Amino acid sequence: MEADERPMRLAIAEARKNLRTVSGGPFGACIVKGSRILACERNTLLRRNDATCHAEINAIRRASKKLASYDLSGCEIYATTEPCPMCFGAIHWARIDRIIYGTSIPDVRRLGFNELMIPAGKMKAEGKSKVRIEGGFLLDECKSLLKDWLKLKKRKVY
Repeated sequence: MEADERPMRLAIAEARKNLRTVSGGPFGACIVKGSRILACERNTLLRRNDATCHAEINAIRRASKKLASYDLSGCEIYATTEPCPMCFGAIHWARIDRIIYGTSIPDVRRLGFNELMIPAGKMKAEGKSKVRIEGGFLLDECKSLLKDWLKLKKRKVY
């Protein structure tokens, strides 16, 4: 099944909000089930002073609440950047079927973010996860988020 541009563009738009508010990094995520958008969130780590408030975790929380279930089988998550190990673990435990992401972990590590250099593909293989992974989706638009982030005077990396 081909990836859908609409949820990724929504994730990008959500991430762009942080270019104005700097309440988190330049990261967004959107969870869909079929053609239904369940949740679209951004990173809110700085606003909430909570290291777990990555876009993917925020989206999982919202989608789970909407479905009244931790089990998000049949869902896909679109993330502007490759999920970190914490987010990959949450995606796996939520039983999300597929991850579609734009930029890679090394891309954001180069910006100074404290990323663990463990790619999603390695976590999938080591953990024998069934989640399907597709990277580099709408890559130019996702890279533009990172470029625009670098232009901010009040940006904060963590």
